[in-house]
Amino acid sequence: MTLTPVSEALVRVLALCPVLDAETVPLAEAAGRVLATPAIATRNQPPFRASAMDGYAVRADDLTPGARLELIGESPAGGMFEGEVNPGQTVRIFTGGAVPEGADRVVIQENVAREGNSVILSATPGDGQNIRPEGADFKIGDTLSAPRRLSSADIALLAAMNIPLVPVTRKPVVAVIPTGDELVMPGENPGPTQIITSNNFAIKAQLEAQGADVRLLPIARDNRPALRAAFLLARGADMVITLGGASVGDYDLIAPMAEELGIVLDFYKIAMRPGKPLIAGHISGVPMFGLPGNPVSSMVCTHVFLRPAIDKMLGLEAGGLPEVMARLTKPLAANGPRAHYMRAVIHDGECTPAERQDSSLISVMADSNAMLIRPPFAEALDQGELVPCILF
Repeated sequence: MTLTPVSEALVRVLALCPVLDAETVPLAEAAGRVLATPAIATRNQPPFRASAMDGYAVRADDLTPGARLELIGESPAGGMFEGEVNPGQTVRIFTGGAVPEGADRVVIQENVAREGNSVILSATPGDGQNIRPEGADFKIGDTLSAPRRLSSADIALLAAMNIPLVPVTRKPVVAVIPTGDELVMPGENPGPTQIITSNNFAIKAQLEAQGADVRLLPIARDNRPALRAAFLLARGADMVITLGGASVGDYDLIAPMAEELGIVLDFYKIAMRPGKPLIAGHISGVPMFGLPGNPVSSMVCTHVFLRPAIDKMLGLEAGGLPEVMARLTKPLAANGPRAHYMRAVIHDGECTPAERQDSSLISVMADSNAMLIRPPFAEALDQGELVPCILF
């Protein structure tokens, strides 16, 4: 069987994943969500000429050293002086307060002296205007572009735009089905030949960090009735992921049961390690992926393929995760015919591949913060050469 190259597999994975529809959520719940349509400001910010300092609003013509001005009122934040500042007059003003008519300067309070109802400018009153013009930040009709993952600054901007309800792309619901007689859940007592399932929890963490809503389904045992029941439980999800059962052993049932389950396969097996036995297709139009049972293999496949897939479903620009270049701290041997995603540590621009690269070693994955990418048939590299990496 010809193995699908990683770049082609990613294109085909993304093609399987539709952009989801939008929903409206309260502003307080929108952080980290993906803005579905541009947000349009409904007011100017600031909505009036606002003081940038605590001080005194004056006319520019009165801004002479030692000038004595009549104090006629004040303009606090949230309030307004209703009158007009005429020649020889001033109004006490606070940061954020509305600058009254007639005034076109704010002298900071450190540059004046108070004597009853008089304000005396210092010898150096300053020439800064200290006024924020109306609409200096944004104006009615200005937009926050979409799609975008909403940051805390975006949330603040939406609030200032007076947008209490935010249109966001619906979170993809992902059903994760671990398979295998050898698996038990954390907290159970495994038999002498059983192991604790772990990659389902890893996939949940990876994809929820990307913006998905992940449902962990019960372990499906290595028989057809159990697998059929698991797929029934996955109904209603926007993506279905199986863990294990995707290789060539007698108990690997996903591919043999594809037709019975209504799975249409797009490709099976890719030219990478770890992660070769990857299944991609759809079940009743819903994207379905069968990840390898080895924990590290499934986590690597999730980084390379499924994190971009979630971005696609959220309406974001989707492709391979960003790569950084780092310098090798030791030589590397030539690579074979499959792309190798090596667990590694990057520190201060230097990349140290892990000594052990077995796809079952969760501890090595936990100690790594990056994957070093070795293309197929890559030549040997010396210490100090630059290599492409994906940061976790």
